Amino acid sequence: MNLDPSFLEIAACPQCHAPLRESTEDPSGPELVCTSADCGLAYPVRDEIPVLLVDEARRPA
Repeated sequence: MNLDPSFLEIAACPQCHAPLRESTEDPSGPELVCTSADCGLAYPVRDEIPVLLVDEARRPA
C-alpha cells in the first residue's frame, strides 16, 4: 500500500473517530484498521484509494 503519510496522520474511523492504521493481514487486500478496541472496523483500500464507508467495512475476527 502506498498511501501518503500525511493522510494517515489525519485519517480517522468514520464510525468512532479513532485513528486508523495500515494493515496487509487480510488476504483479500490492504485495508485501514481502526485502532479503537471497541470499534476495530477494517476499511478496504482499492486501487490505493481508501473506502471509508461504514457499510463497506468488515469486523475483524
